[in-house]
Amino acid sequence: MQLRKFLMALPVVIALGAMSGQAYGETEPTFNEMSADEIRDHIENKHPAAYYILAQKLFNDEQRQEAVFWFYAGQLRYRVYLTCHPDLPPDGDPALFGSLSEQIGRPLNVYAFGDVEALTTTIDRVLDWDRATPNGFTPKTQCVDAVKLQRAGLDDLRRMVTSRAEDIRQTRRENGLPNH
Repeated sequence: MQLRKFLMALPVVIALGAMSGQAYGETEPTFNEMSADEIRDHIENKHPAAYYILAQKLFNDEQRQEAVFWFYAGQLRYRVYLTCHPDLPPDGDPALFGSLSEQIGRPLNVYAFGDVEALTTTIDRVLDWDRATPNGFTPKTQCVDAVKLQRAGLDDLRRMVTSRAEDIRQTRRENGLPNH
């Protein structure tokens, strides 16, 4: 049973930053073991899962708006990666993306949608950052169509949030969630 658990967790361990080519028996710390500053350092070259882990660490440290930024930056970069590589095994990165989006994204979204103006500002900031920042994990020049498609999707979300701001606030009130 322990071997089965290990084998099932192996893709996640690899995706979260371990086993990066050191000598046998040596590993780099996983993203979970790293500080937020260590993850943020050259994040543009890291696996998109790093953005999610960074967002979770910041959220837990009460740096909520910064967490929302890195979550949406990570979601954008992960979506680009998945779109650019449609033949990835479904139990690998696509499954990890779904799991991270649910486990980390759900509480972040509950928080983020409580202030629609801040959310739209953050999405604009993500799009600006992405435009200005290279993607060392999924080079933009190799995935031009994926970049365009996913940036347009995030921009569509921003427009929807803006146009439905009062509906979002009302639904949150009805569900007992705070609006900021």
